[in-house]
Amino acid sequence: MKYYLFVCCAFLSATFFAQDLHFTQTFHTPLLINPGAAGVYNGWERVIINHRNQWLGAGTQFTTTSIGADFNIGKSKLNDKAHLGIGILFNNDIGGDSKFGSQTGSLTLNGILPFGRTGHSLSLGIQSGFGMRSASISALKFMSQWNGYQFDQTQLSGEENTLNAMSYFDASSGIYYEYDVNKSSFQRNNNFKIQAGFSVYHVNQPLMRFTTVDGNRLFRKYVLHAGVVADLPNRDWAIDGNVLQFIQGPHLETILGLIMRYRLNDGASITGFSQDAYIGFGAYYRVNDAVSPTLALQFKGFKFNVSYDITTSIMRKAYYGGSLEFSLSYTNLNHALFKKRWR
Repeated sequence: MKYYLFVCCAFLSATFFAQDLHFTQTFHTPLLINPGAAGVYNGWERVIINHRNQWLGAGTQFTTTSIGADFNIGKSKLNDKAHLGIGILFNNDIGGDSKFGSQTGSLTLNGILPFGRTGHSLSLGIQSGFGMRSASISALKFMSQWNGYQFDQTQLSGEENTLNAMSYFDASSGIYYEYDVNKSSFQRNNNFKIQAGFSVYHVNQPLMRFTTVDGNRLFRKYVLHAGVVADLPNRDWAIDGNVLQFIQGPHLETILGLIMRYRLNDGASITGFSQDAYIGFGAYYRVNDAVSPTLALQFKGFKFNVSYDITTSIMRKAYYGGSLEFSLSYTNLNHALFKKRWR
């Protein structure tokens, strides 16, 4: 069993050389799915922290942390004029016994065009970033170290002890559409919002070179996404659903999410800023891989989501545990807990 687990971990590590980091709660990582999402939200400034700990309790784990912030420049109180969204994002991803690490930072510039007070807006964002990757194979076991009874790490594997650390420049872009009925109506309990977009990451296909031989270029990543939030008529309940499709070289990932939200108090819809507090529950489903029960909370600008992946794929043969993930964000709304306008 331990050997099987090792093989699976090694396979995943090799796969991650070609793929990006990912979260189950992907819709709570807006700058990771579309540069055009920077600054597109109700409010003025926003900070988001995401953390994922994969394979809890296993001999090896994958941990991913993302910290992002975005804000608006030139946004009017009625959100009816063209303005800019600026975003910064830092990611740290460490995985497997090889301690394969990826550290990235990026800056996003987004042009946002609201169509008056109709509730419709369209934005186009560009993102430039810098990344570093490194790993060490000194802690890994190889078949050449099997002595007939066990793995003997004192026995030479015939492999190099380290992989070259490398750095690269990255560029991405995306287009983003939003329709929010609260921006065209003062009615309460009539919330309806649609968000959709298309983005391309690694447009320049940066070269990944971990050894002295020629490397491989990072596959471009194409992202299609759509989400809807809708209040149920005359009810304190709302539906929050989304779908994402990632295409990166031969790798495909599809994520579906559905959260039922219960409003804990009624807030006023004033100039498009909804002040609801709610609790929500539901699940995300990563097709052919995992189902993730999720709990969501919102109060005065804070949003907290926690989910737990239950593996449904063949990986269950290696490990029956799951992966814990949470996201925490704070948005500076008109009536947020720590309300502050920087202008």
